[in-house]
Amino acid sequence: MPKSKKATVMKSAALEKLVSGSMNNLQVACDDGAKAVATRSSEAKKLLAESKRISKKRAILIRRKKTTALKLKKVADAATRKALREVEKELTAIKKMTDKVRIGKSALAEELKGLKENQRRAATYLKVIEKADKILNKPKKKKRRRRVKKA
Repeated sequence: MPKSKKATVMKSAALEKLVSGSMNNLQVACDDGAKAVATRSSEAKKLLAESKRISKKRAILIRRKKTTALKLKKVADAATRKALREVEKELTAIKKMTDKVRIGKSALAEELKGLKENQRRAATYLKVIEKADKILNKPKKKKRRRRVKKA
């Protein structure tokens, strides 16, 4: 007849070590999440500023192109045609930059959304576990013995 394996029973110290290690891992995850959110937020701010700068430059170039095209209709000389080509070349470069920034912003926004959600979860779990731990580790109240009344 085959021998049955005895199930090993966890010791108190091993369980305590496991629980405290898990709490430490959750604390580290919460801290790392907060750092990552701060870093990604600053990157998002930089991309937003870059986007605004490019947008202003594009608006200026569009106005310049319009005035240069009007000037070309009035005076069709080589200098005006050259100026119009340069403005169009700059506009093409700005469009490429805009596309690059837009892609970066959308990817960063998606990543930041996930980071914030997971960091919030970790922080909430940690807060709730710490409250429960505080309640569980309260010292027991000592009961006072009742005095017996003498008759």
